[in-house]
Amino acid sequence: MTELMEKRIGCAMTGSFCTFKAVFEAWRALAATGAALTPILSFNAANVDTRFYPAEEARREFESITGRPPLTTLAQVEPIGPKKLLDALVIAPCTGNTLAKLSNGIADTPVTLAAKSHLRNGRPLVIAVSSNDALAQNARNIGQLLAMKHVFFVPFAQDDALGKPNSLVARFELLPETVAAALSGRQIQPLLR
Repeated sequence: MTELMEKRIGCAMTGSFCTFKAVFEAWRALAATGAALTPILSFNAANVDTRFYPAEEARREFESITGRPPLTTLAQVEPIGPKKLLDALVIAPCTGNTLAKLSNGIADTPVTLAAKSHLRNGRPLVIAVSSNDALAQNARNIGQLLAMKHVFFVPFAQDDALGKPNSLVARFELLPETVAAALSGRQIQPLLR
């Protein structure tokens, strides 16, 4: 994807730990386009050890993909907007908690503050949802975000319609294509896959 070559892309991760392996693959695909990646971790993604990844291992993996240490504090991400540091910002995975904060203007984590700071420049925010309550309590937040200018979604689907009927997960393999479209002001379709 030559349209992503040298684009400055923020890569933010929140705590949907079960998707980290797939998300790391998506970041690798994005890095392969020649984009310059800036890693950002939420407080939980940076610090919580889980059965999927110890926090330190996840940070190391993210740094090896992006070639830079992740931004993990409010002070580190605040300049993103004023200094116009990014062409696009991607949140993958984006938890239900982060969806709720974004749709209600709450900027109290490195990821949500990065998004708020970035959006002030009218540049694309790409969301790759991963939430067990996306079709329940968070459905309204997704709806609000879909209606916002400069917000785009990686196409998503139910990951276990019978076992977890309210759960949605992004098709992470479509992340580079979604970012390229968002930089042109387009939402790739179909959104539901």
